[in-house]
Amino acid sequence: MTERGGRTDVEEALTQAHRRDWAGVLAATVRVTRDLDLAEEATQDAYARAMRNWAEHGVPDRPGAWLTTVARNRATDLLRREQAFRSAMPALVTADLVPGPGDLPDPPVFPDDRLRLIFTCCHPALSRDAQVALTLRLVCGLSTAEVARAFLVQESAMAARITRAKKKISGARIPYRVPARGDLPERVGAVLDVVHLVFTTGHAAPGKDLLRRHLVDSAIHLARTLHQLLPEDSAVTALLALLLLTDARRDTRLSDGGKLVLLAEQDRAHWDSRQIDEGAALLTEALQRGAPTRYAVQAAIAAVHAEAATWEDTDWSEVVGLYDVLGRLWPSPVVELNRAVAVGFRDGPAAGLAALTPLLDEPALGTYAYLSAARADLLRRLGRWAEAATAYEEAAAMTDNDVERDFLTGRLEEVVSRLEPPA
Repeated sequence: MTERGGRTDVEEALTQAHRRDWAGVLAATVRVTRDLDLAEEATQDAYARAMRNWAEHGVPDRPGAWLTTVARNRATDLLRREQAFRSAMPALVTADLVPGPGDLPDPPVFPDDRLRLIFTCCHPALSRDAQVALTLRLVCGLSTAEVARAFLVQESAMAARITRAKKKISGARIPYRVPARGDLPERVGAVLDVVHLVFTTGHAAPGKDLLRRHLVDSAIHLARTLHQLLPEDSAVTALLALLLLTDARRDTRLSDGGKLVLLAEQDRAHWDSRQIDEGAALLTEALQRGAPTRYAVQAAIAAVHAEAATWEDTDWSEVVGLYDVLGRLWPSPVVELNRAVAVGFRDGPAAGLAALTPLLDEPALGTYAYLSAARADLLRRLGRWAEAATAYEEAAAMTDNDVERDFLTGRLEEVVSRLEPPA
């Protein structure tokens, strides 16, 4: 045990244990219960008991092992009370005791436990929304209220969604296991898509804040976990690289007054150089393993920006070329939009506008604020003030982030001021 400390020390230890060990404790407990609700209840109880026990006896040397032991013991007790223990786990007999300093066994949390939990949450039988919600709730340990805020829905609606997903896992007898090797590539892809969606939801968040740190941090934690568990999977490595390279700019995206700061104007001296170095090394590792994945190409684009000393040093020809590759690997109108923006910086705003114009009839981008925002910027740079004003109005009306709306409104006022007054 560590020296007995104040309540603040215990709370900090619990916060760290929640971030580091939640998924492992829950996953190990599911192995006992084979029931997500029961395992979650037991895990929550273990953390609640830790607050009381650690305040009295000190933080254990292995908090994760302590929590796992208590959670599994609690699960065993709940199974007994439901008279399901003998049929569910007949060989397991464990006393419901809070372990003392010398009572901790080696932690029964194996990497496969966490991997089983992640793949269960991201099973293809579940909808994408359900996959993301379950991953945030069970793997990341977010509360139902926090998950609801991420989706901008009422907490009661999110609670019902999570409950339905759990019931589907139980009713459909979705196995709590890692897929067979032959199914792994397809299933890993779904997991990576969910992790990336969690990150992008936090990085460009709907609502009043530009960034939702808990979602970004949860996504990076998940990507790190997957990288630890599947170190030979180049797509996993590339995704972690992408998240780190993108998040390295976190502290420069807002001014001291809370205003949006564009990439061209960010203070690169305050980008996180350690994250950039780690992300670049991971990207190199991923590319050396074989053909690039879409995440590797996206990470390469992020690396071009991260490694340019100034905005003017950005190699836009390389960026456009990488978007060409990405468009072949992952055809998407959003990729084409980003390519058009890059063309606008490489060849000038007229060329960028020409590349963007065909996308105006793309149904998938009909309410996409970034299309109108990109068009508005190109028109502004061309001095076509009236058209730019209309495009900025459209973008501001469609964006669901208050910080971005304030920026677009400011640009709208700027271009309106350049309009000639009516005769």
